[in-house]
Amino acid sequence: MSTPTLKLPARAPLLSRTGWGAWLAALIVLCALVPLLNLVVPATSAFHLSDFAVALVAKIMCYAICALAMDLIWGYTGILSLGHGLFFALGGYAMGMYLMRQIGTDGNYKSNLPDFMVFLDWKTLPWHWTFSDSFVATLFLVVAVPGLVAFVFGYFAFRSRIKGVYFSIITQAMTFAAMLLFFRNETGFGGNNGFTDFKRILSIPIATPSMRMTLFVMTSVTLLLFFLMGRWLVNAKFGRVLQAVRDAETRVMFSGYNPIGYKLTIWTISAMMCGVAGALYVPQVGIINPSEMSPANSIEIAIWAAVGGRATLIGPIVGAFIVNGAKSWLTVAYPEFWLYFLGALFIGVTLYLPDGVVGLVKKITGMKGVAK
Repeated sequence: MSTPTLKLPARAPLLSRTGWGAWLAALIVLCALVPLLNLVVPATSAFHLSDFAVALVAKIMCYAICALAMDLIWGYTGILSLGHGLFFALGGYAMGMYLMRQIGTDGNYKSNLPDFMVFLDWKTLPWHWTFSDSFVATLFLVVAVPGLVAFVFGYFAFRSRIKGVYFSIITQAMTFAAMLLFFRNETGFGGNNGFTDFKRILSIPIATPSMRMTLFVMTSVTLLLFFLMGRWLVNAKFGRVLQAVRDAETRVMFSGYNPIGYKLTIWTISAMMCGVAGALYVPQVGIINPSEMSPANSIEIAIWAAVGGRATLIGPIVGAFIVNGAKSWLTVAYPEFWLYFLGALFIGVTLYLPDGVVGLVKKITGMKGVAK
């Protein structure tokens, strides 16, 4: 008598045909059309894209990477982190240390040491600046430092079965403690001023139009590749286990899976994505200081994911653009109302749009399809 076999469902494609078309269209627009409109089209033309617009979009794309990372840990795993701003800042500080070393003797004090160290009468670099003059080592540290911090924190938190609001509070406390630590001058991270006045990257002037556009394209490609990586993760067996952990962790354990390893893995990957975002952010914005670790910044990352729509991957990217686009306009036109708007937006989405903007669009298009 033959034993019946259980046939597992086929793995979903990475993207549908329409999805690949949209992905390629985004790649062409960001990596070809935007550079053309900014560098080639004359500034007097109505089609010219200003340097301000390019810098704003680049900054929001860095935020979108953080929102995408938040979706993997919150939307697909059900773990709300209020500490992702720390991982973003750690990646930014790793890149900022390299950029400070690239200044060389062009600083105000004409010293090989960064200006703030000369001001504090330091004679040598601290030990944690040892590899800061190497670009290759910096690329490694951008990923390794946030990943290591996340791994150590997550290992003890998940093994202790800390979850829910308690985990969120602890991550927020961790971020706040790190911010206070980086504010201290003796830590060697520039105190409350942080790092700024960058001049070169890979010995190439950082303020030139070509370098600015190179960083823009790198940010665009990184965001698009991270989106594909996210799709690959959530469509795999690994992603299905994450969603099962989100919906019923106890049942996952009874099914023979250890959720700790899955949670720790996606938590670490999410932190490393934020580190990469921070490293891309710093040379384009021109400054990194402890305020990037403020708990409010981490809360905003969660808001971007909620506004766009959790567990969709594209939703957090959309949410980052909506919220930060509105912030860019409101902080200029109505600066005193910005925080009220942000709070009202989050409350409104929580009460009336639990699936976010992308969920609303899907619902409307689904209703139209039924009507037809």
